Amino acid sequence: MTAQRQRVAIVTGAGSAHGIGFAAARLLGAGGSRVVITSTTDRIFERVTELRADGIRAEGVVADLTDAAGADTVVACASDSFGGLDILVNNAGMTSVSDHSFAPGAIDGLSLDDWRASLDRNLTTSFLMTRAVAGPMQAAGYGRIVNVSSVSGPVAAYAGDVAYHAAKAGVVGLTRATAIDMASAGVTVNAVAPGWIDTASASAYERVLGAATPVGRSGTADEVAHAIAFLAGEGASYITGQLITVDGANSISEERGR
Repeated sequence: MTAQRQRVAIVTGAGSAHGIGFAAARLLGAGGSRVVITSTTDRIFERVTELRADGIRAEGVVADLTDAAGADTVVACASDSFGGLDILVNNAGMTSVSDHSFAPGAIDGLSLDDWRASLDRNLTTSFLMTRAVAGPMQAAGYGRIVNVSSVSGPVAAYAGDVAYHAAKAGVVGLTRATAIDMASAGVTVNAVAPGWIDTASASAYERVLGAATPVGRSGTADEVAHAIAFLAGEGASYITGQLITVDGANSISEERGR
């Protein structure tokens, strides 16, 4: 990866040691960026300690990014600690370890409250963080925003979780609309769509599905992180409003169950 020349990166949803967010923060930091990472619990400070042990300048923030005040707190940390921000990786989503109310459901079994909670967790977080960084990035004339969507919603679906699919499809719409709004200011906005990725939260069933992809295995958090780092880099200056799928060709295979 091309060094980021002391850029400042915010990476949300980086609390898991084996997740996409932390892998992205570690890779951006190794490339020279100073990093602010967030999660909903104090475990984020364990990740900060690990990054610092690798020589990466890092700060951590515990924040609820479904609330505008939480997003503002994260941006303020980047400004106060490192003098500004250049890169935003919107990875927060899926389930929260501090929120035990998560309940996926099919269209005929999902409550309105659970629908709203999933959209808040998986879409509103990206909206609020993007809105919070838009002003500073446009004023600086530079920015890289990378949203972590999913193949689930934009290009494929599985049974029993309509809200998650709707939210992740919404992330792509947010990406494209924001890319248009911010293009003239030197800010690019792109998304990555992971498929079956073998993180700590992956179930045994998901690993079976990963083994059935054309590549023959689940992906890794680091493999997704490399796609994020490319889009966050200096060389991706003419790529904006795009979705990169990281799924081992699973979403394009026509010969299922061979």
